[in-house]
Amino acid sequence: MVGDVAVGGDAPISVQSMTNTDTCDVEATVSQIEALQKVGADIVRVSVPTMDAAEAFGKIRQRVTIPLVTDIHFDYKIALRVAELGADCLRINPGNIGKEARVQAVIESARDHNIPIRIGVNAGSLEKELQVKYGEPTADALVESALRHIDILDRHDFQEYKISLKASEIFMTVEAYRKLATQIEQPLHLGITEAGGLRSGTVKSAIGLGMLLNDGIGDTIRISLAADPVEEIKVGFDILKSLRLRSKGINLIACPSCSRQQFDVISTVNALEARFEDITEPLDVAVIGCIVNGPGEAREADLGLTGGSPNLLYVGGKPHHKLSDEALVDEIERAVREQIEQRKAAAVAGEHGHADDVIPLQELKR
Repeated sequence: MVGDVAVGGDAPISVQSMTNTDTCDVEATVSQIEALQKVGADIVRVSVPTMDAAEAFGKIRQRVTIPLVTDIHFDYKIALRVAELGADCLRINPGNIGKEARVQAVIESARDHNIPIRIGVNAGSLEKELQVKYGEPTADALVESALRHIDILDRHDFQEYKISLKASEIFMTVEAYRKLATQIEQPLHLGITEAGGLRSGTVKSAIGLGMLLNDGIGDTIRISLAADPVEEIKVGFDILKSLRLRSKGINLIACPSCSRQQFDVISTVNALEARFEDITEPLDVAVIGCIVNGPGEAREADLGLTGGSPNLLYVGGKPHHKLSDEALVDEIERAVREQIEQRKAAAVAGEHGHADDVIPLQELKR
């Protein structure tokens, strides 16, 4: 458990990100955490590089509700302090924490405060002896590093931990996770570290994490982008939605557009994405520019728009009403929000035994 979020087992795969503000700037960090929470983040990690940052973390912890993981390097005393201040998980890289006695002190603190540890193995910070042994970062080196630190936790009878094995090279990362997954039962935290900017990092992460998730490997994910952390959460959920592992927010199905389009598909989709940012309820929405694939896609979605003369909106798989080009964005947004409200009402009514009182959206008088 990371706060109130279960990680591993049959729990949904959680999506997390990391703040990139100066942790000592409490206001900026709280603001970023709240922005991440707004777009659906399950967990947020905060870097705590100094003792001053640890004290600032204590203030941050008091002002936000989402589970917080503290990222600790080099100084184990910082880990001890943030555990006292309410961290929900301690992320350490044992390779740079130092002597086993220091790692042991962190373990005992985690036990005392009933919080888990994430062992973060990274290709860029492997132990010196492993660098010498392997000559360069490899999947086997990552796994050996992880097993060394797992052994420390095992010797101290501490089982509340998760592991990450991150490299910026996709195939090394995938191979390492696949190997470790056969050797332990604890949850795995997935990520392609230092993946790059928004576009290239998204592609790398989708490929690497997609390979692992499709194998059934992975319990929580972080998309590492040189971009606004909010984008990491969006990409993370898009990956999980694509693999049908989680449904959160609008799943927008849109054609790339061509000369057959009857309205400006790209501008319509961009406008809808911006308007749907606050929606966390799952809903499939298709926006197709012509009648070649439009009706088929629209019938399969919860709501679908098919370009034509005129354009036609489908609701629940059935033609609903015609739309002018000027009204597309407003009408689709209105239909989406009505559909969501109807589902909420149906759920509430169902709990009280009155589901039959709810009128389906397609029967509402407009």
